[in-house]
Amino acid sequence: MKIAIGSDHSGVALKDEIKTYLESRKIAYEDLGTYTTDSCDYPRIAEKVCKSILAGGADRGILICGTGIGMSIAANKFKGIRAAACSDPFSAIFSKRHNNANVLCLGARVIAGGLATLLVEGWVNANFEGERHQRRLDMITRLEQRNNVEPTMHPEAAPAAITEEDTHPIQTNL
Repeated sequence: MKIAIGSDHSGVALKDEIKTYLESRKIAYEDLGTYTTDSCDYPRIAEKVCKSILAGGADRGILICGTGIGMSIAANKFKGIRAAACSDPFSAIFSKRHNNANVLCLGARVIAGGLATLLVEGWVNANFEGERHQRRLDMITRLEQRNNVEPTMHPEAAPAAITEEDTHPIQTNL
């Protein structure tokens, strides 16, 4: 198993603790950033981790931001990604057993390193149970396919074109 791991600025310290745990278990990983506590945009990190999984560079991913929620929202925008924001071991284990979650999202401002390690351990060791759960995942996939439409928005609310500035971390005071 290989895990792609990434965090925003608020999750760097927790990411380092999780990497230490993965190393102790001899679980391969790739750290896809960020590497400093300078403010950065978590969707960019979520994109790197999800693309690594979808391209076969990693089997699973771990994403860390302040609450885990922003990372999970961003990660779940990728077809084939099932990201779960968890803050207790039971949810982490069952996100894999029942939902075959391939990305675990954690909140560095919500859980401490020891608890995070328990969540990662449970999730890494859990296996998808299949059967009735596979039927439900198939239903989710069909929902994803049927509802894959571009959102309608007022022309003034449409996102601006991507600029050179969008390809570099934006510094903020967050």
